[in-house]
Amino acid sequence: MTVSGPGTPEPRPAGRGASSVEQLRKDGNDLFKCGDYEGALTAYTQALGLGAAPQDQAILHRNRAACHLKLEDYDKAETEASKAIEKDGGDVKALYRRSQALEKLGRLDQAVLDLQRCVSLEPKNKVFQEALRSIGGQIQEKVRYMSSTDAKVEQMFQILLDPQEKGTEKKQKASQNLVVLAREDAGAEKIFRSNGVQLLQRLLDTGETDLMLAALRTLVGICSEHQSRTVATLSMLGTRQVVSILGVENQAVSLAACHLLQVMFDALKEGVKKGFRGKEGAIIVDPARELKVLISNLLELLTEVGVSGQGRDNALTLLIKVVPRKTPKDPNNGLTLWVIDHGLKKILEVGGSVQDPPGELTVTANSRMSASILLSKLFDDLKCDAERENFHRLCENYIKSWFEGQGLAGKLRAIQTVSCLLQGPCDAGNRALEMNGVMESVIALCASEQEEEQLVAVEALIHAAGKAKRASFITANGVSLLKDLYKRSEKDSIRIRALVGLCKLGSAGGTDFSMKQFAEGSTLKLAKQCRKWLCNDQIDAGTRRWAVEGLAYLTFDADVKEEFVEDEAALKALFQLSKSEERSVLFAVASALVNCTNSYDYEEPDPKMVELAKYAKQHVPEQHPKDKPSFVRARVKKLLAAGVVSAMTCMAKTDSPVLTNSCRELLSRVFLALVEEVEDRGTVVAQGGGKALLPLALEGTDVGQTKAAQALAKLTITSNPEITFPGERIYEVVRPLVSLLHLNCSGLQNFEALMALTNLAGISERLRQKILKEKAVPMIEGYMFEEHEMIRRAATECMCNLAMSKEVQDLFEAEGNDRLKLLVLYSGEDDELLQRAAAGGLAMLTSMRPSLCSRIPQVTTHWLEILQDLLLSPNQELQHRGTVVVLNMVEASRETASTLMESEVLEILSVLTKGKESPVTRAATACLGKAVEYGLIKPSQDGE
Repeated sequence: MTVSGPGTPEPRPAGRGASSVEQLRKDGNDLFKCGDYEGALTAYTQALGLGAAPQDQAILHRNRAACHLKLEDYDKAETEASKAIEKDGGDVKALYRRSQALEKLGRLDQAVLDLQRCVSLEPKNKVFQEALRSIGGQIQEKVRYMSSTDAKVEQMFQILLDPQEKGTEKKQKASQNLVVLAREDAGAEKIFRSNGVQLLQRLLDTGETDLMLAALRTLVGICSEHQSRTVATLSMLGTRQVVSILGVENQAVSLAACHLLQVMFDALKEGVKKGFRGKEGAIIVDPARELKVLISNLLELLTEVGVSGQGRDNALTLLIKVVPRKTPKDPNNGLTLWVIDHGLKKILEVGGSVQDPPGELTVTANSRMSASILLSKLFDDLKCDAERENFHRLCENYIKSWFEGQGLAGKLRAIQTVSCLLQGPCDAGNRALEMNGVMESVIALCASEQEEEQLVAVEALIHAAGKAKRASFITANGVSLLKDLYKRSEKDSIRIRALVGLCKLGSAGGTDFSMKQFAEGSTLKLAKQCRKWLCNDQIDAGTRRWAVEGLAYLTFDADVKEEFVEDEAALKALFQLSKSEERSVLFAVASALVNCTNSYDYEEPDPKMVELAKYAKQHVPEQHPKDKPSFVRARVKKLLAAGVVSAMTCMAKTDSPVLTNSCRELLSRVFLALVEEVEDRGTVVAQGGGKALLPLALEGTDVGQTKAAQALAKLTITSNPEITFPGERIYEVVRPLVSLLHLNCSGLQNFEALMALTNLAGISERLRQKILKEKAVPMIEGYMFEEHEMIRRAATECMCNLAMSKEVQDLFEAEGNDRLKLLVLYSGEDDELLQRAAAGGLAMLTSMRPSLCSRIPQVTTHWLEILQDLLLSPNQELQHRGTVVVLNMVEASRETASTLMESEVLEILSVLTKGKESPVTRAATACLGKAVEYGLIKPSQDGE
């Protein structure tokens, strides 16, 4: 008995009363053969749901295991194979599949048991024997490795904990070796079982930076993707102690602790999602409880005095990453609700902190922005009005507790908290603004003699100015106040903020040229002052950020854009600031660049609708004359020359929560504008644009990911992908490109994605396999029927390059499909480029799969006419492809050759052989030579 491979579902013998089960199983097998493993899985599942007989159930579970193996979900593959074995303990195929899944899961001892059982059932089966030898070798290697690491681990800890070795090179090498060893699961297990966690705690207790970093990085290896070790580590070290390391002054140690906690969260959340099983499950009582303990300690850290500002930022970053749901499709937002109930006040305390007075929390320039982002994510994760109302009530109660009865200091903290909410969940910020006396206090404090009080009030006024409900109130009451502050204040910190408030109000019309809030020339004057402050490196980065905020609003005006891109010093200062530690400036920089490149969404108004609007005396938006394409292209050139790509590459790489999905979208928009012109793409690639676009295409808003993917497609079309995306990075490009094939994308995006995938498919088999794995083939086939000739042609070219893969050849060879017919018909189309692509695919397929040659005459009655047209084509490339197809058909069978030689093809080939030496003449000569060999024709008197 032979055993099919892990990806081959078994047929089932026909049985009584099983017609629907039988049909679903057959459908599943067909889908499996076509590479649609998800579809096959669905069919097998439906068959199981029909109450199949025990024998059928075993087969269906085996087949499901095969699907899961193909989909690389080895946990589910093991489960399905186990279900088949429960039905029949001697099911050798299920045992073999389970052994494959167990091997992939690293559970070699259990995989061996299944393979030994397989060999005992079928002693002569070479597949089983070879698999058993292979896995036995792996186990021996693991044993050797484990025994050799015993002494190494002990020796490394001895060196690290020896006080005599302080600061030596030997100690440094030992710490590096320990970290490297922990990266391998076997090494991590060995360290863990050698009392490693307690020894690592001793390293942490030394307080030496190098030793603490080595300990934290080793703990990352121990906890990575391992629930039980994570829980045990937290138990031994103490959750409170691990979290407290975040708060140390040393930035490198705080960041390393942040990474360790992220790894621990991932391990625990995986446990909550998957549940737990086997030996590991026995150790973990409840990962959800451990998760809440960890989050509770992070929330406590937020308001602890003595914690460094960097540590507080790291705690906020972790909460942003691990608390809200990753997708709204997940129904459970319980963790978010728990954090709101237990920690909202603590987050508001950071967001409402006033930086200077003694006794306040230590915060950085980014802390309040991080708090705003966390609040926004928590609010967005709420599912119903009742949950949102509770959020509003908690925020309002907190603000009220400071606003009433706490004096001036309390009012300042309350206003600062309102500013934090306005930058985060603006609905909550608007509600807070409407509380009795809040807005009046903001206006009053703007006139204060104290700089700190003015700063808080003016910032609140600026953040409130963008909110629709309050904009008219502020325009009426705030403009004169802000102008007065701008003109009279002697402090740059106040003047620059007042200027931003004026900029924000002055840009209310957006890109509508006709909607101007201020007198002619005012926006240019404001922008000039912003640029002046931006270029003044004597002013601290936190204050210069406000100059960028002002420009982000003023660059809606095309005159401002033109002056800005001409100011090289201002552009240089902008890009330097974007690379600084002042991360809260990112959104403002990205907004200004979007405005300068006009990469926001803009639709040309319908002229008829414009006329109707004018007739009805409705306002009609007007585009500034300097926002026409020629001006935009010129601005893009100037930005590229000033180094915009390297600045954006640095922005896209940041790990700060300030790089929100909205900010990513803005960067994606700018990148797409920068690669619009073919001649600019080399500059973007040379400065690292390709590398920066990959994460933007894989994470962020749907619009942002699509824009970044389109920019990647443009780069892949016109440059060598192996240079643009070196090494393994080239494989990461495939998924974003495939996402552009979906129907919700525009025709241009579909076309560019197909062109880019064509380039990739022509590079290597591994890339073709990646495209197949992303399930692109059915979508590409769909576009081969597209009405638009350029999309149809691009899809055909892409499919022809993919046809070099065995799996795609199998699709063409499968019975009952029209794929071959479509290529034959397209080879006779008037569109020469489409004809060339289809004929090239036909030549390749008939070379690799001779069985297809005999099917060509069956797919259409026009096949002979199409081949003759190819042979007679004035285009030598088409002629060559045609002769190769004919040669393949002649070589495939005497019968097909006979049909061809009885037609005008013989005469055409005879003429072609007499032409100048070329690939066409050689192929034509070979055709006639084969016909002579078959005895279908005779050589002429002169031996030709």
